[in-house]
Amino acid sequence: MADMPYHEIFVGLGVLVASVVFVREARTRGALNEQSLTAVAGALVGGAIGMRLAGWLETLDPQDLWLYGSRSILGGLTGAYVGVLIAKRIIGYKERTGDLFAPAVALGMAVGRIGCHLTEAPGRPTDLPWGVHAPPTTPECPGCLTGQAMHPSFVYEIIFQLAAFAALLWARKRLTQPGELFTLYLAAYAAFRFLVEFTRANETVWLDLTRPQWFLIPSLLLLALRLGYGWRRGYYDPLFERKVMT
Repeated sequence: MADMPYHEIFVGLGVLVASVVFVREARTRGALNEQSLTAVAGALVGGAIGMRLAGWLETLDPQDLWLYGSRSILGGLTGAYVGVLIAKRIIGYKERTGDLFAPAVALGMAVGRIGCHLTEAPGRPTDLPWGVHAPPTTPECPGCLTGQAMHPSFVYEIIFQLAAFAALLWARKRLTQPGELFTLYLAAYAAFRFLVEFTRANETVWLDLTRPQWFLIPSLLLLALRLGYGWRRGYYDPLFERKVMT
């Protein structure tokens, strides 16, 4: 019997879960309409294109466009963001939708990463007691062939995304400034992803950093500036019960 395509199955389940959460959030906020659903369509199309283009850039081989592109989560997120912007521009929709996407993306990512954990190289070798072993047939995993214990890097991300989902549900009724919930999620995920890359099995390219880390460095700088802007204006005061001096 052929191997089950676990990666594709869980990515599909992740998209389905994210869509359900988005619709629920949009209905709760009174924003479920044709325009917001068009934004979802833009996210799906842009995400699919971004995943494949980002993965292809790692090989620059046209034959690898379909094979590797579907595994680039950062490319997918970037593509989805651009897709939403383009879709909203086309239909002339000016309402912000990022806060609707934040919890949906977090839970959808948690589900999708299960497929990554089941099919991809877990991470770098480790002596920690929770190190895992993967089958010798795992692609691009020298440690799997020698039976080394490795970081369960995808499990780390699943835990992060579930915690982020819970935190976003808690924060969404407290933040009143549109777009800030999405900004906080992006900043938290970018910082986490940069750090967890040190446990991932990705190839280092320069200064012992991986391609995703080099991609994230400018993003982290921009997000830090954006968070500072929001902090100075008191956007996050409700989260910390910090009162503004008058």
